[in-house]
Amino acid sequence: MPHFEEFYADKLRGALGVTDAESVLDLRGASREQAAASIQDMLERSRFAQSKSVAIRLAPPPEGGGETLFQPVGKALLEAKKRGWIERLQTLPAQDGLGFYVVLAGKPETER
Repeated sequence: MPHFEEFYADKLRGALGVTDAESVLDLRGASREQAAASIQDMLERSRFAQSKSVAIRLAPPPEGGGETLFQPVGKALLEAKKRGWIERLQTLPAQDGLGFYVVLAGKPETER
């Protein structure tokens, strides 16, 4: 959309979801420890690779309510965003279920 700034063009396109991501990290069924390790591994690897988008899928709350991985994973991703490891962080659209759409910053360009 050449007549819109990218931010507004994204608003018109709607929320980015699983089909827009280059890869998917599926944490449905993972324990809290497994999820934390997977997120940390993804973030560490991303610092030495090119920028890419990742959809992180999480399990919905159990029947009758209960805890999900949304808060602990969200905190870890927010901390990584503050460090500059994540360029974009948003929740997945409702039709994709619980999770996040993340654009990893990747390896920084070095001056030559």
